[in-house]
Amino acid sequence: MNRKQKKELRRLLSTRQLMGIDQLTEHGLKTAKGELVFYLLSPDNLSVLSSDGVRNRVRALTDLLRGLDAAELLALDSRESFQSNKNYYQTRLEQEEVPAIREMLRRNMVHLDGIQSTTASAREFVLVHRIDSKSNGDYSSLKQLEKRIQDCGFHVRMADEQDVKRLLAVYYQQDVTTEHFDRFDGEGGVRLNG
Repeated sequence: MNRKQKKELRRLLSTRQLMGIDQLTEHGLKTAKGELVFYLLSPDNLSVLSSDGVRNRVRALTDLLRGLDAAELLALDSRESFQSNKNYYQTRLEQEEVPAIREMLRRNMVHLDGIQSTTASAREFVLVHRIDSKSNGDYSSLKQLEKRIQDCGFHVRMADEQDVKRLLAVYYQQDVTTEHFDRFDGEGGVRLNG
């Protein structure tokens, strides 16, 4: 297949096909290599724990993950990054000669730093549990894994369909602002007019 044919073939594929996703499931997605189940994790009361307490929780989770056949951890930003804006202001600051505009650019950079520091802990941790296509991942074993993670001192819940769509949007597009994702293009417009 030549380059032009490959390009035409890619143009005809859906977004899911391009990403290698066969379908969304109740708590994850299916690919050709099996099903992925997503667990949303957040540590519990880290600010009041001693460094040894934090270390013990991390160790317990590490030991749990070592015992799993196939698991991956994702750490995603759950907020916007202002780094490109800060880089732009810095470049403009270096080029600008008018003192009033230089001061305005400097204040904008300080403002962005303030926003960034107040949301510094806005990270989202996701455990991705891979289930072989040969083995049927029954719901009870998925709930047992959720309970075992809770026993390590973490808040955890299996992702729902909207969570999965949001995670994909953050991973592929760095879109942290969309709150609801439609199942089909134009679904929101049909609902408004219906």
